[in-house]
Amino acid sequence: MPSRRDFLALAPAAAIGAMTLLPAIGRAQSGPAPGGVQAINSSVFYGAHIKSVTAVTEVFGRSQRTTAAIVEYDAPVGNDAVGADVWAVAGRTITRTYVNDRAEKAAQGRDGRFVVLELDPEDEGAVTYAPDIEKPGTVVVSQVASVRTVSGETYAPTETAIINTRQANLIVDDFQQLRFADPETGLALTYNLYVPKDYDRSKSYPLVLFMHDAGVTGTNPLRTLQQGLGAVSFASPEDQAKHPAFVLAPQYPVAIANDASQISDYVDVTARLIRDLATRYSLDENRFYTTGQSGGCMASIALNIKYPDLFAASLLVAGQWNPAQVAPMARHKLWIIVSQDDGKAYPGMNAITDVLEKNGGKVTRAVWDGRSDAAGFQTAVDTMLKDGPESNVHYVAFAKGTVIPEGEDGGGAGHVWTWPIAYAIPGVRAWLLRQ
Repeated sequence: MPSRRDFLALAPAAAIGAMTLLPAIGRAQSGPAPGGVQAINSSVFYGAHIKSVTAVTEVFGRSQRTTAAIVEYDAPVGNDAVGADVWAVAGRTITRTYVNDRAEKAAQGRDGRFVVLELDPEDEGAVTYAPDIEKPGTVVVSQVASVRTVSGETYAPTETAIINTRQANLIVDDFQQLRFADPETGLALTYNLYVPKDYDRSKSYPLVLFMHDAGVTGTNPLRTLQQGLGAVSFASPEDQAKHPAFVLAPQYPVAIANDASQISDYVDVTARLIRDLATRYSLDENRFYTTGQSGGCMASIALNIKYPDLFAASLLVAGQWNPAQVAPMARHKLWIIVSQDDGKAYPGMNAITDVLEKNGGKVTRAVWDGRSDAAGFQTAVDTMLKDGPESNVHYVAFAKGTVIPEGEDGGGAGHVWTWPIAYAIPGVRAWLLRQ
């Protein structure tokens, strides 16, 4: 079972509100099943009674991982008749087994055609996307014991393992991939857009803009969704139930900001994209928000300076900017998060908040333990808001040594490991949507 510290770094987008792990019900084996590559090479797409297998992925703090295999049978299976020892998944550890009448994960099982095999996200083969990994979600499933259907028929074990022919990506699949042609520059910007599930044109909705860091700069629009929680957290079922909102996550083909406090044309293109969306959807133009990590944080600062009336509030994570330029933001509503282990963003944000304060901004500062659990973070949020009820700037620094996982080193570790923790704090996300 992952430690609480591991879970903070790997908090799945589908569970970031609760910040808890489902119990390991019916663990099928003490470690991953062997022979993953061999099993793939000798597998088939379906069996006598198995119609298909689906791999399910979820986005975590700094990766996307396969967390379940869903086996579709040709007849309903009884939930009370399943046991974890009936199935095996090559190279993976089954943590929970149940039946569902829909091809999706659930809190409780019910009779149906779909057997859900939840998998340990810490298995070596779980990662599908990370800074140094890119591969499809693959599961190779074997039925190793008999299965009894609701009607009483017995299905014998499979002779050959079944490989998935489908992949479902939780929350990521809820985004549309679109392209904006900028009329002023002629540049095209690919972007991801989440539209609230019960969108009603007679109502007005807020919009959250997330801008990614330089590490996923490129042309694949899914990268900004897969790399971490910055975009998908706001589109999670938990957040949408409390604050229905559009979520905009552009995929930038080139860097958008640099350490010299310069921006590319795509920052202005992003502002025009937001205005374009406001003409096509029922958006509340008094409730536009921006957030971003590292380069995306810097781009958020640049947008606040150049377009001072565009955003109602900003969540700035692990970024910096030339302090001589930030005075126009003194009255803006900002929640800033950095780590004391970040050699650039921490001193950079110290200088920025000093300038904001000297120009009339009201700043509340706090140092938090990055290893806190969900309750601890909520208490910290509540305390900060209580201590600075009139503040428009809330500045949080994670204490030195509390964000970098054991075994990680290098000058950038304090920077990149700020992101998974910052975006997994529901109280901070809720603050943004309340402004």
